[in-house]
Amino acid sequence: MATDKQPLRERIWDALEASGEARFPFPPHGRIPNFAGADAACDRLTGTEEWAAADVIKANPDAPQLPVRRAALRAGKTVYVAVPRLREAQPFLRLSPEEVPDVDAATTVSGSSTHGVPVGPDEVPHVDLIVSGSVAVTEAGDRVGKGEGFADLEFAVLSELGAVDADTAVATTVHGMQVVADEDVTPDDHDVPLDLICTPERTIRTAERRSAAGEDPTPGRPDGVDWDALPDEKLAEIPVLRRLAPE
Repeated sequence: MATDKQPLRERIWDALEASGEARFPFPPHGRIPNFAGADAACDRLTGTEEWAAADVIKANPDAPQLPVRRAALRAGKTVYVAVPRLREAQPFLRLSPEEVPDVDAATTVSGSSTHGVPVGPDEVPHVDLIVSGSVAVTEAGDRVGKGEGFADLEFAVLSELGAVDADTAVATTVHGMQVVADEDVTPDDHDVPLDLICTPERTIRTAERRSAAGEDPTPGRPDGVDWDALPDEKLAEIPVLRRLAPE
């Protein structure tokens, strides 16, 4: 049974707003919140070996990860961004350095839909690094999104087709206030654990944190779509799920 993560989300949104650490768009509630220091958190991510080794990145389209998308294209990396709610038959947008004349314009939330090339999940090559937006995270790598489950579903779809696997690193950039105690989050079976958490002040390698706590440093990941757990309404609304669903 899925756990109720909404009180934690509200706590983080309220704290970012009350502290003045939230940034446009406002209010932070109901979204992946933008935060003061997003550029610095991006700088930490771009200094990691996972970033250096990545040629293909899948990134969320939200405001706090805008510096990540821009840094990736400027470094010659190809970025894939999911169409909101996976509502199109070709639910990913390819932003490739050689196809994007204006990196600043192409990497905004609206600009990616204008400049990105729509592709199906079977056209996405192996993804080296996933950057996910988060509302809250633990140092052990548990992640809480805004509550719709699409980041995990995108991972499951790409995993179903072999575009993500055990070699794909999963990272997020967040404000330090978004890093919460381990006991604050009980992950669900479909949740994708994080490998890297970058705040403006810290780079957290979750395997090291889990090892120090005597836990499995490499928790399991979904290896495809859990068709039995998929709500009927999502199957009805998302074209790629209808196409991939077993007979």
